[in-house]
Amino acid sequence: MEDFIPSISELLEEETVELTDALDSFEAWDSLTVLSMIAFFDSEYNVQLSAEEIDDSETIQGLKNLVESKM
Repeated sequence: MEDFIPSISELLEEETVELTDALDSFEAWDSLTVLSMIAFFDSEYNVQLSAEEIDDSETIQGLKNLVESKM
C-alpha cells in the first residue's frame, strides 16, 4: 500500500493528494475515474470494488480503509 497515494494522485490527475481530501472535490472525479479505480484496485491489490462502494468512501482515507478491509 506504499504506492497508494501516488497512484490515486495519478488517477485523479493531481500532483499530490491528502488522505483527508474529499473524492468529489477533484475536477477529474467522474464515472470514468471511478471505473479506472475499480480496474486499478483489481489489478494492483486483487480487490474488487463497486462504484457505489467507492462513492460511499467519500475521502481518500475512506477509500484506503475500504481497500485495506478487502485485502
